This record gives sequence, structure tokens and C-alpha cells, in this order.
Amino acid sequence: MKTNKFFIVFFIACLFMVSCDSDDDIVKDDEDDDSEVVIDEDFTTNTKDTTFVDAVTITFSDDIITITNPYESDGVSITQSNGNVVVTSTNTTTEINYVLSGAIKNGSFKIYSDYKFGLGLNGVSIISTDGPALNVQSGKKVTVRTVGGTSNRLVDSNNYTAYGDEDMKAAFFSEGQLNFEGNGNLLVVGRYKHAICSDDYIRIKGGTITIAGAVSDGIHAKDYFRMDNGTLDIKASSDGIDCDEGYIQINAGNITIKSADDGVVTSYEDSDTTIDSSVSINGGTLNITTTGQKAMGIKSDIGAVTVKGGTINITTKGEASKAFKTGGDMTISGGDLTLVTSGDAFYDTDDQDISSAAGIKCDGNLIIDKGTITITSSGAGGKGISVDGDLTINDGDINVSTTGDQFKYGSDDTAAKAIKSDGNLTVNGGNIVIKTTKEEAEGLESKKTLIINDGTIEIEAYDDCINASDHIGINGGNIYCYSETNDGIDSNGTLTVTGGIVISSGTTSPEEGFDCDQNTFKITGGILIGTGGATSNPTSSVSTQRSVVYGTSGTANQLLHIESADDTPILTYKIPRTYSQMTLLFSSPDIKANTSYTIYNGGSVSGGSDFHGLYTGSTYIKGTSATTFTPSSMVTTIGTSSGGPGGRP
Repeated sequence: MKTNKFFIVFFIACLFMVSCDSDDDIVKDDEDDDSEVVIDEDFTTNTKDTTFVDAVTITFSDDIITITNPYESDGVSITQSNGNVVVTSTNTTTEINYVLSGAIKNGSFKIYSDYKFGLGLNGVSIISTDGPALNVQSGKKVTVRTVGGTSNRLVDSNNYTAYGDEDMKAAFFSEGQLNFEGNGNLLVVGRYKHAICSDDYIRIKGGTITIAGAVSDGIHAKDYFRMDNGTLDIKASSDGIDCDEGYIQINAGNITIKSADDGVVTSYEDSDTTIDSSVSINGGTLNITTTGQKAMGIKSDIGAVTVKGGTINITTKGEASKAFKTGGDMTISGGDLTLVTSGDAFYDTDDQDISSAAGIKCDGNLIIDKGTITITSSGAGGKGISVDGDLTINDGDINVSTTGDQFKYGSDDTAAKAIKSDGNLTVNGGNIVIKTTKEEAEGLESKKTLIINDGTIEIEAYDDCINASDHIGINGGNIYCYSETNDGIDSNGTLTVTGGIVISSGTTSPEEGFDCDQNTFKITGGILIGTGGATSNPTSSVSTQRSVVYGTSGTANQLLHIESADDTPILTYKIPRTYSQMTLLFSSPDIKANTSYTIYNGGSVSGGSDFHGLYTGSTYIKGTSATTFTPSSMVTTIGTSSGGPGGRP
């Protein structure tokens, strides 16, 4: 039996080849219909003069097809008819290689093989008028190598003629595994259904693959899709990359997708738990744009989604579209994510509920360990991060902005929200910046318990900045809240602060800097500064750190300073907005019993550091003395204030 030398020679040749520049004129697309693709008849294949040892070579042309078959006596038979080449190999011991070159406008290549084999694309253009351009009717592994310095093209027909019970559904179709290697260029157009499809797995290790158009999916795999290197540029009328019974793993490379439906999706929905339908992104660069209603950038119907690295840019434009959508859990432990959604919410008659756009929509639990996440949502009712389960933020840089209006459908409505969790929400670290600008748009929300242990959180919200249904606990971190129309921090249950720096500004009465209704408000540590038209009073019986509730008026950017009788400063703060009636809640471990304090208005400050109006380590030049007080209990009330109903002893 003849030895297989093709791979060694091919690999050495590829090392010395330089990939050709892409040709922008190869395919022109109809902007109104992604499925309509105009084929450039003058496509240049740029065949590379390369010697392939012991390989079957097939050179296409419209006039004659030239075939060299050194394995004719070893079980390889080749027929041709009207431009259609069919290979039948019964060889089960040799990994035979088939090298395709030349150009034909009415032809195809089909292969039946009982053993794994290689396909060398050495400057070949095949346009089929009746079925796939390249049709692998073999369940064995296929290694596809695009020769460096060559351009290759595969285009199928709009309609297929059935051939027995053979499965055919792509311009490049394979029953077996497809492994893409090499440094050349491959352009594929799927005019019938998919562009590239395998009923097994697809793995990309190198080369540049351009899918200029596909009626359905750009790349469709069954068992899994994996990318380790190379470049993918996909335009599809349905999904960009779809794996219907397996996982998707992206480790490196460059991917650009423009699709009417999902960009990257594992679409398995059945209950067989032995099937891994996850999506994992460990590196590479992804640029994804989707335009359809409920079209997702990266989606797993029931599996988990994991992001460990890479640069991910996703733009979704359709109604209720989402950059990330996972039916299971999601973990982000690295990477640089920029997610932009502009679609409005809409009423889904199938679900009988309002469906909103979102940067991240997780049906399970979401954990953010590291990474940089920037989310911009401009559609009505749009969400930044929406989690059905628990949300845990351990670290990372998160910036979320929503500018959409409230969406209304009959008596139902949904507001744009930055970060919300239907379960518990825990922040253990990281840097979080949030801004919302329209009606009822809240910043950080939990439908259960919200706990902040550390990190820096800065929120400017139209509605409540921080809200929880059951309990809010703040144990550390640096927190700034500024609500345009409502409370800075609002717990519908209890509120406990044990540490950290918390600056919270609500609007005028009855809104508050700190609001926990008639529930327990416990303070045992930290620095709290709350301004609003009113406040919930700390609960004296359970608090161990003293607080001052001061009723006065306030002018935007006016300094308020508190110092003891021996000139020891305990607060220098710049009032964030103008109040005709302001209630200031201030709590600090520096407030001591039976010590006289003076409050000053105005003056000036220099040096030190400034965290949203709270000055530390600075020098204060005194303004006007307003009042004095001496704390004799856990909560000292002075001036004229509007204490809230919360925090009863």
C-alpha cells in the first residue's frame, strides 16, 4: 500500500506561503435580502504551484476535468459526468488526500470514503447548479486544508435534486467531522440552506473562511463547534454559528458575524442531560451584529455559558433581542465585553408576557469573577443585566447605561433597568458604574436580598438607585447613589449597615437617602451620608453606632462641615443638589457621646481626596456656624426634619 506523504509536504509548503489579501469584489450582496447573493463570475482562484506527493489531484475547468489517481488499484474509483466528480473509496488503511484546483461554473465534487481522508483546496472554484458544491457522504474525519496564497470558492444551487436518502443541506456538506487547517482563503455561499454543515463536529484551526451569504445558518454543526485559530467572516439569514446537539468552544481566532437571527447558538432543547450544550469563550475576538426580533448575540437554550477571555463586541437591534441569553447558569471570569442593545420590548403573544431586550439575560445563576463589561441599552423597557436566579459579583469592571423609556402594553408595563436579579444579589468586589435616565428605571435591584461586602459602586438613576424586596445589607465598599426622582437606597424590608462608605442622595420629600419603610434599620459601623426630603431613622435598640438626623435647607455644591469642640473634623461634605427642606442622616464611628459638635455651612476646602462630595484628609476653611449638638443617644435629631416611618425602636 502506498504511503501517505501529502500532509508532510503540504505542511512544509504552507509554512513558506503568505496568505493572499481578501478580494472585496468576490461577492456582492443585496442589502435588502441576505439570501440573495450575486456571484462574481470573474472570481480568481490564485492556484498555488505546489507539488503534492501521492495525492489524488482533480483540476476543474468548464471544458475538461483532469484527474490524476495513483490509488486506482487500491480501492479508489473516480467518475465524472457533466462537470460532476464522484469519488468512491473502499480503502480502509491509507489516509488518502484529494487536491482540488481550477474553476467550474456547473459542477460538483462528491466523495464516499470508508476511511478518513484529506481535502486540499489549492485554488478551486466550484459553482453547482444542482446540489452542494462539495458533498462528503462519509461519516469519517475530513481534514480540509486551504493552501496559503490561494483563494477558493464553493457555491451551491438554489434547489437540490434528491439522490436516494442522502442528506444534503449545505454548499459544503459532510456527514463526518470537518477539520479546517491551512493559511488560504475559502469563500462559501449557501443558496439552498446552510453554507457549511457537518452532521458531526466542525473544528477550525486556521485559514480565512468567508461566508458571503446563507439562506439559513452560516455554519451548522451537530456534535460540537470548536475554533482554535483562523478567521471567520459570516453573513447569514438565520444563525451565524449553530450547534444543535452539542457545545460551542471558542479558544482563539477572529469571528465576525452579521445575522438576522442568533449569532452563536447551541440550540439543543431536549431533556437528555448527557448532552453538553454549553457555550464557552476562552479567547479570540468576536464581533457580532444581529437584527431580528428576539435575535441573540450568543445563546444557549438550556446549557451554561462561560466567558474566560477574549474581546467580545455584540450589537443587537431587534425587538427583545439580547447580547447574551442563557437557559442555564453563566460565569464571566475574564474578557472584554461591549454589549449594545437598541431594540424595544414587545408583547409576546406566545408567552403572553412582555419580552425585553437585554445585554445579559440569564435564566439561571450569574457569577462575575473578573473581566470588563460595558452594556448600553437604549430600547424601551431594555435591561442591562437581568438574572432569574442569584447574581454574584466578585470582581471586574462593570458599566451599565440604560436610556430607554418605560414600555407599556395595555395595563402591563416594564421599565428599563440596569442590573436586576429575581433572586439574591451579592457584591463582593469590583467596580460598578450605573446610569439610568427614564421613568421607573432603577439601578441595582434584587427581588430578594441584596448584600454588598466590598467594591466601588457608583449609581445615578432616574428611580431608586439600590432596591431590594426583603433586605439590604452593606458590610463594606464605597457606594454612591444619586436618584433623580426617588430614593437613593430603598429596602422594602430591613436595612443593615456594618461597614463601608455609603453616600446616598434621594430627591425631595417624601423621598429619602435611606428608606426602609417601617422596618428595622440597623447601623453598627461604616460611614453613612444620606440626603433627601426625609429619611428612615436608624433603630436605636439594635444599632451600636451613633447617628445624627439634621433638618435644614441645602444648596447644590454648598459645603456642610461638622467638627468637635476641639476642632477635630468628622465630616466635610458637598451637598449634591438644592433642597428647600433637606434631611441629612449622618452616621460615623467618630461621633462620640457627650461631645459637643458644631455644624458649619459654606466655607472652602483644599487638598485631600473627594469621593462624590465626601472629603477626607483635606483642609477646611470655616464658613458660617449653623448649629451645635451633643449626642446623648444612638440617634440625635436636630433642626427641622422629616423623619421617615422606618427604624422604630
